[in-house]
Amino acid sequence: MVPSQEEPAAERETSEAQPPGPAPSSEDAPLPGPGPSDGPDVSVEKVEVELARSTGDEPPGAPVPPEGGWGWLVMLAAMWCNGSVFGIQNAYGVLYVSMLDTFGAKDDDKMAFKTAWVGSLSMGMIFFCCPIVSVFTDMFGCRKTAVVGAAVGFIGLMSSSFVSSIEPLYLTYGIIFACGCSFAYQPSLVILGHYFKKRLGLVNGIVTAGSSAFTILLPLLLRTLIDSVGLFHTLRVLCIFMFVLFLAGFTYRPLAPSAKEKASEGSRLSFFSRRKISPPKKVFNLAIFKVTAYSVWAAGIPLALFGYFVPYVHLMKYVKEKFPDVENKEVLFMCIGVTSGVGRLLFGRIADYVPGVKKVYLQVLSFFFIGLMSIMIPLCSIFGALIAVCLIMGLFDGCFISIMAPIAFELVGPQDASQAIGFLLGFMSIPMTVGPPVAGLLRDKLGYYNMAFYLAGIPPFLGGLVLCLIPWIHSKKQRDITKTTGGEKMEKMLENHNSLLTGSSGIFKKESDSII
Repeated sequence: MVPSQEEPAAERETSEAQPPGPAPSSEDAPLPGPGPSDGPDVSVEKVEVELARSTGDEPPGAPVPPEGGWGWLVMLAAMWCNGSVFGIQNAYGVLYVSMLDTFGAKDDDKMAFKTAWVGSLSMGMIFFCCPIVSVFTDMFGCRKTAVVGAAVGFIGLMSSSFVSSIEPLYLTYGIIFACGCSFAYQPSLVILGHYFKKRLGLVNGIVTAGSSAFTILLPLLLRTLIDSVGLFHTLRVLCIFMFVLFLAGFTYRPLAPSAKEKASEGSRLSFFSRRKISPPKKVFNLAIFKVTAYSVWAAGIPLALFGYFVPYVHLMKYVKEKFPDVENKEVLFMCIGVTSGVGRLLFGRIADYVPGVKKVYLQVLSFFFIGLMSIMIPLCSIFGALIAVCLIMGLFDGCFISIMAPIAFELVGPQDASQAIGFLLGFMSIPMTVGPPVAGLLRDKLGYYNMAFYLAGIPPFLGGLVLCLIPWIHSKKQRDITKTTGGEKMEKMLENHNSLLTGSSGIFKKESDSII
């Protein structure tokens, strides 16, 4: 994509104005801004606000994150959310093998394709629902959205334990359970930005490390449970995780607005009431796509993810065919989980020291290694080499995930981060849903997995190349905004200077007339 002209700051601020009504919570509070008929002074101010967003500074009047306190409990709840949602998704390889044994028929040569659809549909729906979830989060807040989502996920997972064939799992596990997980997951990303700013990279690393911890433990737990009580009772045990997630959602307490914010909000409401204007509130804030850097990011990430979820679904089956004598095959998921947790903490902390959108380069690095390791999987002739590949893949998987939210905050600012993350995750649903079934279809047609893993390694390289454009586009936007701000200020100074000269000449003329 080539850079396009950015949306004028004044137009963007006007489109985000809120209608009069009860003061919103700090979760949903918009930036206080002037009305649509303000003079040239205001347009300069709006450009300055836009410039502050692009440089990562908070505009005046924005809530100050407490950097701790109750936020630490919110962090733990969000960590449980990430662990429950993505720990179960990442361990689907164990459930995949059990589903093949439970529902598979010997004469069904497309069973790998059908079963892969359950896991990929589930992962895809989690991300597909995120744009809708972002709207619900803006309207009802993080707490209500997360609690309802966990309840729906519980219902879907419990329903999955009563099916008698693979097809109903498309609805119960792939849609209902996944939609509930999506409504519980996306608010956990947004709420952290309200409680942390300086430590946001580290906190995101800790939170996303929750899925790593669960990815380490759940494969062993699932294998033990499946061997002892079977697939259906195992799914019922997993419902406990969703119930705890339901309770954790109640910790997403909205920050109380300060007295200054209340006064500012009250003056803004009275301002609108005097003018009798009710600016419409957009449900889907499509204005964020006029931020070119974000648009490129939202295109590059999905492009890189067409092969991302393939190892999580098919690795166990591949190892079972390639290394039939190896026991404890689940150790591969443990390796991915351990190093992914290390990567999330390590790169999350590193991201705090990388200025602005240059954090994107960390994602480029992660995609390069993820693609390379996917290509290396079929080349491993011994199980030990496969363990090394999984260790490296997990490390850079953690890098990619932990800095997603901080990059969104850098590109569009905290006010638009919820929908920016939601749209991105929605776009990610397409490649993550399509990739594993295509890999399963290749396995059914060719009789082996090698080609599937080779092809899965190509998209990360392509996506990484696209992401390299973002820092250049963002810096170009900053230069344009700086020029615009400086030009308008200079024009205003010249107008004031001319007015002063005009007034002085009038006074001089009057004095001359009086002397005469």
